[in-house]
Amino acid sequence: MTEMQIAPSTGSRAGGWLKNLAVGRNPRRTVVRAFVLAVVCVVVFKYVLLPVRVAGISMEPTYSDHSVNFVNRLSFLRHEPRRGDVVGIRMTPPNESSPHIMLLKRVLGLPGETISFVDGHPRVNGQLLDEPYEKGPSDWRVTPVILGPNEYFVVGDNRSMPQLDHTFGRTDRNRIVGKALW
Repeated sequence: MTEMQIAPSTGSRAGGWLKNLAVGRNPRRTVVRAFVLAVVCVVVFKYVLLPVRVAGISMEPTYSDHSVNFVNRLSFLRHEPRRGDVVGIRMTPPNESSPHIMLLKRVLGLPGETISFVDGHPRVNGQLLDEPYEKGPSDWRVTPVILGPNEYFVVGDNRSMPQLDHTFGRTDRNRIVGKALW
């Protein structure tokens, strides 16, 4: 008769495999990596990218209701906002208990320009503005607005919704937080 060998139990090996998967072979290195990753995430999401959840249809079809986007806070370090940029605008809450509100709007008017809407079409200094992103019909009418030296005119892309249901108009440069990523 031959001797039969019994294979060792795989239970202890599976436990070691799971430990190596979760912690790695060097637990100290894993803790350092986790700490560095946490610090990078805090810095990026506190000072560089601001997550924004779209609530409403004022920016459709560019941004749909309930979608999530990011505003790049560093985008205007080298240049000021340009016409056509979609920007995040911080609204001041009426009191401390109110939540902070961030609006996504498109820049139509730059400092010193005159903006108006005639038969639903925006005009900059009297010239019709070409808007390839604008898809729906509009019947908006806005009397000419002359922007100050640090003011921008912003509006949502969905101008087929009634003008009264829209938040738009002039905003100070210091309220513009950054540019939407996509």
